[in-house]
Amino acid sequence: MPNDLRSLLATAFANRADLLVQLHAEETNAYRLFHGSVEGIPGLTVDRYGDLLLVQTFHTPLAEGELDVIGAYFAGVLPGLTTVYNDRSDANSRIRNALADAELEAAMLPREAKELGINYRIQARHAGQDPWLFLDMRAGRRRVIQEAEGKSVLNLFAYTAGVGIAAAKAGARFVMNVDFAESSIMVGKENARLNTLATRPRFVQSDVFPAVRQLAGIGQPKMVRGKRMPPFPTLEARQFDLVFLDPPRYAKSLFGVVDLINDYSSVFKPALLATAPGGSIICCNNVAQVDADAWLDQLQRSAAKAGRPVREYEWIAPEADFPSSDGKHPLKMVLLRV
Repeated sequence: MPNDLRSLLATAFANRADLLVQLHAEETNAYRLFHGSVEGIPGLTVDRYGDLLLVQTFHTPLAEGELDVIGAYFAGVLPGLTTVYNDRSDANSRIRNALADAELEAAMLPREAKELGINYRIQARHAGQDPWLFLDMRAGRRRVIQEAEGKSVLNLFAYTAGVGIAAAKAGARFVMNVDFAESSIMVGKENARLNTLATRPRFVQSDVFPAVRQLAGIGQPKMVRGKRMPPFPTLEARQFDLVFLDPPRYAKSLFGVVDLINDYSSVFKPALLATAPGGSIICCNNVAQVDADAWLDQLQRSAAKAGRPVREYEWIAPEADFPSSDGKHPLKMVLLRV
């Protein structure tokens, strides 16, 4: 198996040769090096984040000797990286493998990675799960950079605000990031500090439903069916030139339910109404079993029903470090002109 593993890693690296030349020229040192679901070992991913080589397993742990094979191969082609292994094959992708003291210190060390000339805070292990920057979303951040100059931008379900930081770096005149998690907001603010930005992004810690309903002018009652709602920040109604909508697969709160399979419209409609006439909204859906064309049709019908029909659309595909055997990427992104 180790020899087969090395061969698969070498093939994947060779397939990325042109992309890596491009990314390095664009000041990018964060990318996927091995996408196991397509490149021969389902559940294994190998990612570079700056000086970090992050190896993760999602189905079964690595066998004895396999981590050494991975580390040795990439030490030859990308020397100087620190290898960290997270076995996330436990329930809910929780990390299950313990590390020795020195390895754990390396895993929990705050680092920086660069994408398209923008600096992002990275950490292989922390209280959450992911290292704070989703690499398959690079194509979405790239498209935002192309769109954002001089515009107002709303980043919903902002996570660590990668999209908002990219928009501010590109010259957006106003950027608002909305996310419920204080930990994500804190990393987003750190990302802002790591870069020279002409615009200081705004961060709003809030459930997205009351925030976007207020921005859309719908409003959010403090009492619903006789129940007092949890406190939320008060926001003035405001429409944005560009809205980025990247909800989780499923989330439930007293304010509403996010369900990307059965009811994307519940988050799409208020986000659409917070988009200025003539503006654009980039919608994301990361559920593999959702058919892209059926989802787009749902968005178009929902937009027409809301009186904001889609004038044109543009698919945004993940870049070549996330290959697909059938062209149907789990992450679907579409830019809608409304």
